[in-house]
Amino acid sequence: MKRQLYRVSELAQLTGVSVRTLHYYDEIRLLVPRARTDAGYRLYDGDDLLRLQQIMIGREQGLALEEIRRSLDDPNFDAKRALLAQRQQLQQRAQETSRMIRAIDAALSLLDDERQEPDMTQLFDGFDPTRHEAEARARWGETDAYKESAQRTKRYSTDDWRQIKEEQAAIYGAAFTLLQAGTEPQAPEAMDVAERHRLAIDRWFYPCSVALHAGLADLYDADSRFAENIDRFGAGLTPFLAAAIRANARRRPT
Repeated sequence: MKRQLYRVSELAQLTGVSVRTLHYYDEIRLLVPRARTDAGYRLYDGDDLLRLQQIMIGREQGLALEEIRRSLDDPNFDAKRALLAQRQQLQQRAQETSRMIRAIDAALSLLDDERQEPDMTQLFDGFDPTRHEAEARARWGETDAYKESAQRTKRYSTDDWRQIKEEQAAIYGAAFTLLQAGTEPQAPEAMDVAERHRLAIDRWFYPCSVALHAGLADLYDADSRFAENIDRFGAGLTPFLAAAIRANARRRPT
């Protein structure tokens, strides 16, 4: 039976992954198309689609692209076993998300009826701030940045945190729009978004020089938990933003 083949534009439309991203995956040997036409157009088959799904799942889990490539290229890689493990992880995440939704519903209920006696345990069901607090203190507790951030954030009100989240979402949203449009990370508009990201950190948390910001970019690439958070705003956003941050640091060397 003849296998159905997809051109890169068809694959992009089918999966929601941009043509630019698919080209990039080919360049780094993460997703090499099965064949090419005589004119050189990329052609993908069903096996390529399954591999792309694994890449997308890996990105959703916060894995770096190189980490995903090594896993998929491992001769011992078992696609079925990987899918079963991923399914189990997603089920656990779904349960945690359900708990967080209930916590949000409890907060909304309080806002709708201020006379209601609050059950504070409901407000924080599904959240575990201590999970990252202990690690942050261990890794950066003696640094000026950590001390400054801890001092600032303990004074923030609910409105402050809401403003921080809205600003963060706007910055990441702007970066992802550029990524989808095929903008290069070193383009002026991409570096401008990176600068907005730096200034937001500087304003809300701790003094953030361009050198420190570039160090954060390395951390985003290296630590899957940062990538998981950033990529919530769009698949593939982490490496794009990290590259834009480094480009902005080169543009602003002081």
